[in-house]
Amino acid sequence: MRLVLCVLSLLFLFSLNLTAQASDKGKRLRIYELPPFERAIFCTKHYEGWHGSRKHLPYIGYGHKLLPGERLTHKISRAQGDSLLRADMRKLCRMFRRFGRDSTLLACLAYQVGPYRLLGNEKLPKSRLIRKLERGNRDIHKEYVSFRKWKGRIIPSIERRRRVELALLFEP
Repeated sequence: MRLVLCVLSLLFLFSLNLTAQASDKGKRLRIYELPPFERAIFCTKHYEGWHGSRKHLPYIGYGHKLLPGERLTHKISRAQGDSLLRADMRKLCRMFRRFGRDSTLLACLAYQVGPYRLLGNEKLPKSRLIRKLERGNRDIHKEYVSFRKWKGRIIPSIERRRRVELALLFEP
């Protein structure tokens, strides 16, 4: 079953539009030619989608959660949503900077599940993923894909997303 899911995830990855528009020259680039941060932005935009209506509140843009004191509404432009996503991802990349080349992958995961689920807090311990990386063990596929549940149930679309993120952002 896992092999079938893995094959389906990879087929899904390759069936995606694997090109992204280069901002400076207007030419088409293959997604693997982009830097890891841009791949993370592309992947997050694809899976989060646009939160442009009142029913998505407190989330706006490409999944930005409104913080207390922010005066933004759901009526923001796509450029503003992109800017919010990039700012959030940069902040998360800085948070995971000590993990080196895995910081972008961890930031991408933390954008959806929250950094406290990975790093822990007074109520939650550190995740197995973080403990494994801290020990220097980079065999993290199983732990990364384990963040596929919502309300205690495994969600196939989240599992596909995790596998695509690993394929795009994990650098052996």
